[in-house]
Amino acid sequence: MENQTLTGLLTRIAGEFPSRRAISVSGKFDLTYARLHELVETAASRLVSAGVHVGDVVALVFPNTVEFVIMFLAVIRARATAAPLNQAYTSDEFEFYLGDSESKLLLTSKEGNASAQAAASKLKIPHTTATLSEASAELTLSPTQSESNPDSVTKLTNEPTDVSLFLHTSGTTSRPKGVPLTQLNLAASVQNIKSVYKLTESDSTVIVLPLFHVHGLLAGLLSSLGAGAAVALPAAGRFSASTFWSDMLKYNATWYTAVPTIHQIILDRHLGNPEPVYPKLRFIRSCSASLAPAIMARLEEAFEAPVLEAYAMTEAAHLMASNPLPEDGPHKPGSVGKPVGQEMVILDENGVVQETQINGEVCIRGLNVTKGYKNNPEANKAAYQFGWFHTGDLGHFDSDGYLHLVGRIKELINRGGEKISPIEVDAILLSHPEIAQAVAFGVPDDKYGEEINCAIIPREGSDIDEAEVLRFCKKNLAAFKVPKKVFLTDSLPKTATGKIQRRFVAEHFLAQISTAKVPKFGA
Repeated sequence: MENQTLTGLLTRIAGEFPSRRAISVSGKFDLTYARLHELVETAASRLVSAGVHVGDVVALVFPNTVEFVIMFLAVIRARATAAPLNQAYTSDEFEFYLGDSESKLLLTSKEGNASAQAAASKLKIPHTTATLSEASAELTLSPTQSESNPDSVTKLTNEPTDVSLFLHTSGTTSRPKGVPLTQLNLAASVQNIKSVYKLTESDSTVIVLPLFHVHGLLAGLLSSLGAGAAVALPAAGRFSASTFWSDMLKYNATWYTAVPTIHQIILDRHLGNPEPVYPKLRFIRSCSASLAPAIMARLEEAFEAPVLEAYAMTEAAHLMASNPLPEDGPHKPGSVGKPVGQEMVILDENGVVQETQINGEVCIRGLNVTKGYKNNPEANKAAYQFGWFHTGDLGHFDSDGYLHLVGRIKELINRGGEKISPIEVDAILLSHPEIAQAVAFGVPDDKYGEEINCAIIPREGSDIDEAEVLRFCKKNLAAFKVPKKVFLTDSLPKTATGKIQRRFVAEHFLAQISTAKVPKFGA
């Protein structure tokens, strides 16, 4: 049973490595596996004593802090469901997410979160804060400082079918869909991540990404804890480029995982302000958005470590495919690697499996995959067809079995019947030495139905202009793939998890044009 539940796996690891470092709060204190386990068990019994029942949803709104880690694990240990939320949401957004998840309790740091608390108060959801001042201190839960009865948790057996995590997809089209993930989904995903990257108790990482999202939570935190490895949390409670490498060195990091946006920030800092010394890393991992081959090459050159691009989604409890470690095979620029621990096929719209090199929809099934969206029969009908979960991504396998993604089916640009992959255009733009960030997107067009535009952030000190970008594109792309318009900018709209969603970028820049064209006081 222990390998079928995340809680069972973590309990076994705490028994195997009681005195090893589990979590460090940078510059403050460390927790061993034995101490973390003790804190989680105590917090879980407090929650049960405070009236949290099996199956209750508990919302967590924290920065990347040790209190979040303890309370997340305590909630699932109590057989309740953890629903981590982005602390930057507005009170209206909190009201939607708290209501949609049917949360029964809101947990925050002692500083609290005014927007979340306002929404919780409106929905009559009680609010509790969690604080741990030092490693040996007691975890304070306020106002539910009720006497905990350790037996209340000892009697609880975590089941593989318990819904442990509830997240919303960052859907590219409609309103976010609720994704319930079970103990088994999480345990299977952790095992998959551990196996492909060979994570062991000798590994150590610094958490870069927010823990309210599967990438940081599963790949960074839980897979490390499930391997007996060490995790450091930045002092600021979030990624900081200025402290990243000092934390990596201080905690003897062997790897890190991030989204391309953060890799680019780390790379730009290295180019402008290099560190005197860098740690010797086993690998660098990139996921959650396409990594342009040019950026991969620059990262590998700068930090002398293989950069392994992976493919993941919330519905798969994160990991679906990854490039292997060098000893297990080549890692291919522009590919997200091979399926990990699950079945994967490319299907056409009739459910027929496609040959290598032929594009179709990427479909998966495995123990890590959610059984279905919450209260959303329409979305479930569309997602589960022909016995497979449909990802909404278009791609193909090459002759070595590596997956190459073309893009979201809904994000392909259809220019007069020619289908253009925006990922391909991004990769060309990013191979220009003076372009730091780039994103291609479709815009409505009277003549072709859709036309291609792009937005770029020039490198510091560059005076690149639209004409140069277009000249470069014409040299490296077929004529129909060349953007019609180039927006030069110093920032791109991103989601809370650092993803660049083309839909938002398109809306942002189209709004600028329409504002410029519309007279201030109407026609």
